[in-house]
Amino acid sequence: MSQGRTILIVDDEKAHRLMLRAHLEDEGYSVIEAADGLKALDMAGAQPVDLVLMDVVMPRMDGMEALPGMRSLLAETPIIMMTAFGSIESAVVALKAGAEDYLPKPLDMEEVLIKVKRHLKAAGLRQTVRVQAERLDERFDFSALIGESTPMLQLKETLAMVAPSEATVLITGESGTGKEVVAQIIHQNSGRKNGPLVKTNCAALAENLLESELFGHEKGSFTGAVSRRDGRFKAADQGSLFLDEIGEIAVTTQVKLLRVLQEGEYNPVGSDKTFKTDVRVIAATNRDLPKAVAQGEFREDLYYRLNVVNLHMPPLRQRGEDVLILADRFLKEFNKKNNRELKGFSPEARSRLQSYSWPGNVRELLNAVERSVIMSRGPMVEITDLPLALQQEANKPEGQIRPGLTIREMERALIVRTLEATGQNRTHAAELLGITRKTLQNKIKEYNLPKV
Repeated sequence: MSQGRTILIVDDEKAHRLMLRAHLEDEGYSVIEAADGLKALDMAGAQPVDLVLMDVVMPRMDGMEALPGMRSLLAETPIIMMTAFGSIESAVVALKAGAEDYLPKPLDMEEVLIKVKRHLKAAGLRQTVRVQAERLDERFDFSALIGESTPMLQLKETLAMVAPSEATVLITGESGTGKEVVAQIIHQNSGRKNGPLVKTNCAALAENLLESELFGHEKGSFTGAVSRRDGRFKAADQGSLFLDEIGEIAVTTQVKLLRVLQEGEYNPVGSDKTFKTDVRVIAATNRDLPKAVAQGEFREDLYYRLNVVNLHMPPLRQRGEDVLILADRFLKEFNKKNNRELKGFSPEARSRLQSYSWPGNVRELLNAVERSVIMSRGPMVEITDLPLALQQEANKPEGQIRPGLTIREMERALIVRTLEATGQNRTHAAELLGITRKTLQNKIKEYNLPKV
């Protein structure tokens, strides 16, 4: 249980740190030290930590001041506070602020070791339960992709062919379009569904930490590497590895990633030993990778190796009737979550939802519906319950052509004005615009214009 576990001791009293280190190392733990909260936050952000023992009273930044930042950096790591004042009040405050437990000073080392062991075991069990939930309990089918628009139907058709294969997949599209959902669907409909789906956000880690996170590292391979650690490729063996924001990785890491994709092998940081891995890689990006290749920011060979199959997520503004289908689904979910019984959206609110451009895509719509459910006072969601951005958009004159518009915006405005001038007669409007009625219908759907 103790082997390879790293404990961070945060205490300004050197004697206490030395005493704790001696007892913990005797039990097989790796120990790192900080003399105040500021130093502790630096260390927690730079290397893996499995448990924190932190004093309450320290210079520069005390334990209570450091606790919120520590909890943010180490979301699931047990934090045990130590207080020399034996005050139940400070212990209660610490527990409410996110600590798991507290120890009164002077320390009883037997109690320290018991609590350390218990909280590490509990953290390990939570991890196991979470992994099992990802492997067995969460079953994503195609119904997770809500929508009946032409782009979504085409995406589902392609997914049905791609998911059962072993091909590497590159999912492209704007932020908030649901790329992670597609990655989950691919995994759960593949021959690897009983293996793990391991997720990594490549943009969330510094270059040296990302390399260690992916391939693992040996003890002493870099500052702060106090113990050996396996990487995500090891964890994803026989399963799938989802690499989100793949366009953000450094060129040196790109070289190592290419080797894994081509040869199925890698070396942990600081090791000459080669490890084999059997992993299906699913990558995602909101960047224009061909442009990044042309600018020398992304390796061309890696791009082609990742882009065996490309799945493009359409932005919500191109999905026409899907907006209201999604909004109705989200309304039901947030009604249940917030104990509300809203019956739906008013006609004005539905029109606004459908005509808005949704720059934040599905994620923005999800947040907008949640906010509306919370703010609504009546039986229906009204336009005044929608977020301010949607309300302000509603006050703009529809169909006004003015300098500064893009060609696409001008086309939309021209169609709106022509429909208004013809009393929404689509046949007459199509004749005036010089296009067929079918083309006009497609444009109305493309621009999310309200159905009359």
